[in-house]
Amino acid sequence: MQCKNLRYLNDHQGQEVRKARAGFVLLEHFSLPAFTQALDTIVTANLIRPESFATQTFGLAFDEVVSDLGLVIRPDARLSLDAVLQLDVLVICGGYRTPLRYNDELSLLLGAAAEQGVALAGIWNGAWFLGRAGVLEGYRCAIHPEHRPALAEIARLSHVTSEAYVVDRNRLTASSPTGAFYMALEWIRSLHGKTLTDGIEDILAFEASRFRRAKPLLSVSVSGPLREVINLMDVNLEEPLQMEDLCLYAGRSRRQIERLFKEQLGTSPQRYYMDLRITEARRLLQHTSLTIVEVSVACGFVSPSHFSKCYSAYFGHRPSKEIRLVK
Repeated sequence: MQCKNLRYLNDHQGQEVRKARAGFVLLEHFSLPAFTQALDTIVTANLIRPESFATQTFGLAFDEVVSDLGLVIRPDARLSLDAVLQLDVLVICGGYRTPLRYNDELSLLLGAAAEQGVALAGIWNGAWFLGRAGVLEGYRCAIHPEHRPALAEIARLSHVTSEAYVVDRNRLTASSPTGAFYMALEWIRSLHGKTLTDGIEDILAFEASRFRRAKPLLSVSVSGPLREVINLMDVNLEEPLQMEDLCLYAGRSRRQIERLFKEQLGTSPQRYYMDLRITEARRLLQHTSLTIVEVSVACGFVSPSHFSKCYSAYFGHRPSKEIRLVK
């Protein structure tokens, strides 16, 4: 790997490197996996091209912040206008349990940042705070499915999608750890080009496989409502959504969704969802170094024994018998 990445190290020699600055606002119960995916992508870029990026964490107060995993983080500084205006991108880091609570000071800072051309980003439900500040009007955006209705309600002039991440001009949003990784990658690519991001992906190939973004391949054309449901399934493999949640987020009844799957794909929603998860599990087993337990967790199975049973039913052999293409 070290020799392979020498070409990325040497690619920028003789060029003046401008240091880009990224700030992360850590909200209460923010998603630590999503935050670290974005941060790790930037840190890895610095390993390849030293001093290309600077990062800083902010809190809305001087207090420590508790992440979704219960780990306590002390931000580098309290968020302020002077600090925000020094940044190239400001990332609002939310999480599944981050309360959607209006903060007047944060909204004012986001508005000022937007006026000065600072790129604004949101992770998990971070897009809600961007929408509440009025800086998502006319933009496409991504947010965790649990909070899509709330964002759609307050940001009626925004296009709230079901994608893992969206980069629309100077607005970047991600709905999951997967999306956070690729969102950060797209931002880096916009500044330094594809060569650097190719190097980052090579180094982080293992982690990228853990937080996937493989899209379902459809050999037939499907309707917009059905594709919406499929996208929701695709970006929620680690924690599969219940049928009731799929119906709620897609704005369709259970009967409508079941009819769409039957008519257009000849299967049931439950069967299709399992197909996505089990085929992704096979890809991870074949092309990564993840253990069987890690693969079962990454694909949303309740236990290794349940995973083994489902895998055997689909492929005719246990996961332990799968051919590993990566040593």
